[in-house]
Amino acid sequence: MAHCVVPEADAILDREFPVLDKGFIRLVDYLGGDERVVQAARVSYGAGTKSYREDAGLIDYLLRHQHTSPFEQVTLTFHVKLPIFVARQWVRHRTARLNEISGRYSVMKDDFYVPAPEDVALQSDDNKQGRSADALEPAAAEKIRAALTGGQRQSYGDYTALIDQGIARELARINLPLSLYTEWYWQIDLHNLFHFLALRLDEHAQKEIRLYAEVLLDITKKVAPWCCESFERHTLGGVSFSEDEFIELKNRLNGSAESSVLKGKALERFEEKIKSGKQK
Repeated sequence: MAHCVVPEADAILDREFPVLDKGFIRLVDYLGGDERVVQAARVSYGAGTKSYREDAGLIDYLLRHQHTSPFEQVTLTFHVKLPIFVARQWVRHRTARLNEISGRYSVMKDDFYVPAPEDVALQSDDNKQGRSADALEPAAAEKIRAALTGGQRQSYGDYTALIDQGIARELARINLPLSLYTEWYWQIDLHNLFHFLALRLDEHAQKEIRLYAEVLLDITKKVAPWCCESFERHTLGGVSFSEDEFIELKNRLNGSAESSVLKGKALERFEEKIKSGKQK
């Protein structure tokens, strides 16, 4: 296989793309792109034997039919600055390699995440793991932001006081809050990156990690635009059905008078899936 160079990706190497109030993502390196996926799929033919239309069509076919190994040939390395609570959600995806800054070796920076006023909301009534879609009144939101900022200042002041006393960094850090920013290098192949994005771009994911996922996708489009186009069309914009849901769908399309095979919550989920057009 020939070395794959993607000029659009080279143009953004090491550029910081801001996320949240103090975070960022930058593409450190990449290996391969759309061409590498095509080369891997047509390994016995070599590069340059097919047209643009056929290459893009092959990528679309591979992704649509979940032939994943050619996408694993493409690797991206990111430098990410993110709040610790976002990082703890992020590392649930165990199919990547990462190196994170260590508070045992380094004195942590005075960088904390404070949500914007429009992102301060009460607990959702119908989502046990998320916030309401309605933000608090501006005055109430500012009071919450001030309380968060005050707690962060107190915590960091206590931390630096312990450092100044000579207390071991690995102990001094333990009371620092989840809003503290951390940094890491995160390397992942394209197949597993798409899996990460499918989950973290979902509307049920926490907003803060969704914003990181949106920037990751924008950067990845520079590396492998055809692959990302297929991913958006078939994964982000696609819907899968269970066996019972598929029977229900066929009955409706055929105008069948048979009673619904779905009941209760299952029927509600099906109706929502049809309505939204999104993967659930």
